[in-house]
Amino acid sequence: MARPAGAGRPNQKSRTRKDLLQAAARLVRQGRNPGLEAIAEEAMVSRATAYRYFPDVGALLVESAVDIATPEPAELFRGVSADDPTARLERVDAALHDVVVANEPALRTMLAHSLQRSPGDDARAAPPRQNRRSPLIEAALEPARRQFRPGALDTLAKALALIVGPEAIVVFKDVLQLDDAEARRVKRWAIRALVDAARKPAGTAAAPTKTASKATRQKPRAARR
Repeated sequence: MARPAGAGRPNQKSRTRKDLLQAAARLVRQGRNPGLEAIAEEAMVSRATAYRYFPDVGALLVESAVDIATPEPAELFRGVSADDPTARLERVDAALHDVVVANEPALRTMLAHSLQRSPGDDARAAPPRQNRRSPLIEAALEPARRQFRPGALDTLAKALALIVGPEAIVVFKDVLQLDDAEARRVKRWAIRALVDAARKPAGTAAAPTKTASKATRQKPRAARR
C-alpha cells in the first residue's frame, strides 16, 4: 500500500520506539527487572532518547508486555486462505481482541499516557503510540489486493484501524456497555461491511481489446453481405 511522501523520518522514529520495546522484552525474558538505562543500552540508544519515547520505565515495560503478546503475520495467517480477505481480517480482529482482553489494565494505562500528550505538541516529536494493528491489517489484505477498486485499498485499511484495537473495546464496554460476545459480533459485521464496500463490483467487465473492438465494428458489414 502506498506510503505518504516524507514518511521516512516518522518511520525511523517508529523503528526506534520498537527497538526499545523489543530490548525491554529481551531483558524481561532473561529474568531481569531492567531500568530505563539498561533498556536504552540494550537498544543501543541514549538514555535521553529513551525518555523522549517513554515517560518512565514503567510505561515502557507495560507496553512491552503488549508488544510481546501481539502475533506476527506468518503465525497469525497460518491455514487461512490468501484469497479470503474477510476471513483474514476477522483473524486479525480476534487475535488483537484477545490481546486487549488479556492486557486490558496495561492497555488502558497506555491510552492514558498517550492522551497526556498536548494537541499542540510538535509533530516531529517521538510518536506516542506504536502502530501494531496496521501491519497486520495490511498483511491480511495484501494477497487479495486485486479484489478491490483502485484507490479503495488504502482507505479500507485506515477504516479498519478504527475497528481493530483497544479504542474500539473502550467504546463497546464503557460507552455502549456491551458484553464481549456482542462486541465481537458487531466488529465482524463492520469488517464484512467495509470489505464489501471497498471491493470491485461483481461482474465488472474488462475494457475491450483492440482486436475485439475491430471484430465488433466488422459485424455490420458482414451482415449486409
